[in-house]
Amino acid sequence: MMFTVVRGNPTPEELAATLAVVQARAAAASAVPAPPRQLDVWADKTRDTPRGALPRPGPVAWRSSHWPR
Repeated sequence: MMFTVVRGNPTPEELAATLAVVQARAAAASAVPAPPRQLDVWADKTRDTPRGALPRPGPVAWRSSHWPR
């Protein structure tokens, strides 16, 4: 990195402190973890569950008996 002082006349200590802060902030920004990857639509487990309530025993329960539990 190359820095240029545009205004003023900072002492070497002031310049060193300023550069330390800038470098620390840059390192902290690059240390942020990447967001988690989205699952593929076909791998999403919520697709396997029925949209409404789970099937209940009854005369037509056989229609939904193939749904995963």
